[in-house]
Amino acid sequence: MLRVAHSDAADGDRWSLCGCLAGIWVDELRSLWQEARERTPRAHTAVDLREVTFIDESGEKLLAEMAISGAELIAAGVANKHLIATLRDPKSGSLRRRLEDLRHHGERTLMHGEEKEQ
Repeated sequence: MLRVAHSDAADGDRWSLCGCLAGIWVDELRSLWQEARERTPRAHTAVDLREVTFIDESGEKLLAEMAISGAELIAAGVANKHLIATLRDPKSGSLRRRLEDLRHHGERTLMHGEEKEQ
């Protein structure tokens, strides 16, 4: 379950997430995010992840996409802070490259899953 609160203020958009950023909830958030970005494409955006308890690989991809578009990601807790730092880490390359790595890893995982089923 993921609770999403969005506020559109004069100083920009603020997203507060609570719960698990995983599975179908990632698609729901992506849809809401895209709608908001179409309405105000240049608004400063802050995404508060301090109450997020779990982020799966698809959630990581979405956060990378948000960061690439200029969103400020705010995290608490060791795991989420580490994830955000990894997305921003120049040693792991640009955010775009990190996003491509995540996409490639997901494709590889799917291919391995298909191989196991055969």
